[in-house]
Amino acid sequence: MGSDAIMGSGDYPLLKDFRLEIEGKEGTFSVCFWVYLMSSTTFPATILQQVRSDISESAPFLVINDNKRINLLPVILLHEEAPNVGDVKSWTEVPHATVDIEFSLEKWIHVGCEITPDHIQLQINGEIVGAKSLSSLLNKESNSSRLNKITLTYVGGNGNIVQGYIHNLKVLPSVSSIKDQHLKDPPMKLSIDELSASEIEEESDGVWSIVGGKASCRRNFSLDVVLSDAFGQPVDKDTEVFASLLYADTGAPVENTTDAEAPLLVSLDGNEYSAHERPSKLLQGRASFKLKISQLSSKCDNRLFLIRFCLPKLGNYPFLETSSCPIRCISRSRSTKLSTLVWKRSAPPDGSMELQNAAAHEAKVSSPLMKRFRLGHDKISVSVKADRASEHPDEECNSHARTINQVENGCATSLEGRPENFDEADNSPSDSGSIGEGNSHSKNARNPISDMSIFKYCLADLTERSLMLKEIATSASDKEILEFASQVSHYSGCSHYGNQISFTKRLIEEGTLVWKRLTQNNYSIRWESAIYEIEEQFMKIARCSSRSLTLQDLELLRTISGCQEYLAQENFEKMWCWLYPVAFTISRDWILPLWKSTSPKWLEGFITKEEAEASLQGPRGLQEPGTFILRFPTSRSWPHPDAGSLIVTYVGKNYKLHHRLLSIDRIHGSGDNGTDLKPLQDMLLAEPELCRLGRIVRSD
Repeated sequence: MGSDAIMGSGDYPLLKDFRLEIEGKEGTFSVCFWVYLMSSTTFPATILQQVRSDISESAPFLVINDNKRINLLPVILLHEEAPNVGDVKSWTEVPHATVDIEFSLEKWIHVGCEITPDHIQLQINGEIVGAKSLSSLLNKESNSSRLNKITLTYVGGNGNIVQGYIHNLKVLPSVSSIKDQHLKDPPMKLSIDELSASEIEEESDGVWSIVGGKASCRRNFSLDVVLSDAFGQPVDKDTEVFASLLYADTGAPVENTTDAEAPLLVSLDGNEYSAHERPSKLLQGRASFKLKISQLSSKCDNRLFLIRFCLPKLGNYPFLETSSCPIRCISRSRSTKLSTLVWKRSAPPDGSMELQNAAAHEAKVSSPLMKRFRLGHDKISVSVKADRASEHPDEECNSHARTINQVENGCATSLEGRPENFDEADNSPSDSGSIGEGNSHSKNARNPISDMSIFKYCLADLTERSLMLKEIATSASDKEILEFASQVSHYSGCSHYGNQISFTKRLIEEGTLVWKRLTQNNYSIRWESAIYEIEEQFMKIARCSSRSLTLQDLELLRTISGCQEYLAQENFEKMWCWLYPVAFTISRDWILPLWKSTSPKWLEGFITKEEAEASLQGPRGLQEPGTFILRFPTSRSWPHPDAGSLIVTYVGKNYKLHHRLLSIDRIHGSGDNGTDLKPLQDMLLAEPELCRLGRIVRSD
């Protein structure tokens, strides 16, 4: 069997340049390739056409119908019947191999086709998804040797608009080889890590709201981009990622400010540079950006912006570019009149999990960070919000308390108790006494930790918060720390801020004792020798002696610590700041049964986002909608407000993966005194978006 491919140059030629001449031995051949179709593709569409140079007959070979189902058709001349190239309706009249799964656009899909005189077989992503016997249609008068050469090509025109790219085209001797090729040389794609975004507010219309403008007002926000292969694994390329600010409606670059300042700035070591001049280098497939926007939407006819990331050194391909959501850049002094949600955008707003909370005690301390959904008909609810890397302190301090009477159809329609003048707190320290004016929160009680410390903590990043808490823990009493946690929660409008503060003293003291026992004042210890003490302390904090850590759990802890053979104090502290909040969460009465459960295993251990997503993949793509897995976010460590929380990774109704943060602290006012608390697993299964527990599949 021979083949001759005529395609564009590079690893990712255009589909329109596809032309493959195949010499089939006795009418048999196999071909496979990765394909990426743009959203501009119209359906029904012919992906590949089969033509013969020595005759006038031609017909579709690989098509996608108007329901976005891919179909593999038999080769002409080998059979009595062949579809009419100009009549797409004739496709359905010819026996063909198909799969009842919608073909995804703007996503790499591996397609494999096996052709013989008596059957055809279709593979998608390495799995056989469709086959058809054709023996009854075999053209008895036709000798298969007549199939000396067939050409597969893309043919446009006649309303056939297919825009896309091809990667790793192979002509193979057998169908088994297709499965092997699926794993070799997968294509790449650039994307925003949706769990990394911080200091970003998402308004009710789905637009990101970012504080920008002049240097004294604009705020840092962070985003990570990841270069990964088609299987979601990071690709380590020695290249740079460039960021630019564009208009969302036209894609044109945003102009410099009136002061000739670049519209998008990168913050490095306390200095600001034009993003165009300071790209971020990929490290193990990831590039982190700490950005600021100097141009305001109000100065640009109230137009929306977006940030585009690209890899110019790897080529100008749409899958090697990625863009943020539309952005409205506002000044810090802008009055927030609308009810907004401050959250990390982890999935397109599909309206899922947004039913109102029915518990009156919940609404009294409600935060605009939360998206709520009712679990069953109980008066207890679980709050779910989209996962984010860190909070937006200056905006969250404008959080609004809601009352139960102000919640209609799951959305707050009016606001009350908004702290006043908080936007100016950093510039006007003497005004701190006016913050929270009009609220009933123990204003007259003397706080042993100064108001300025509270305000500074709300505005600080995670590193600064960690240093502040370590300093406070050395001198403050437990009562003072709890009061500090209460004050921060109050002025930020977010109770989960206070959760991390409340166990600060225990985290630091117990971590110090564990490290001393491990090392006996040495600088480091072998990892294999440390794991026994770490496991023992974890089980003690989690209040569970019946379940120990698995080898996979310990390996993930090792990865989080960043150590190799030896565990240094710096590595231990990284690991401990992640492990302690997780153990503390497990120890809670409404989580501990899930951790102890072995049949089913509600929590199968410490897993990564990638493992959860891979486990929700079935042989024909994603599992059924509603399948979900519970996991602890590996990117959240103390004092991040979401450290130790649970994330629900699930397959949505749109057959897309979603990640939602489960705010368990909102169950029954933290749930510690709840006597009639419904089991968390029952509440989860009562949610329409979640109907079955998935299983973790590891490739050991």
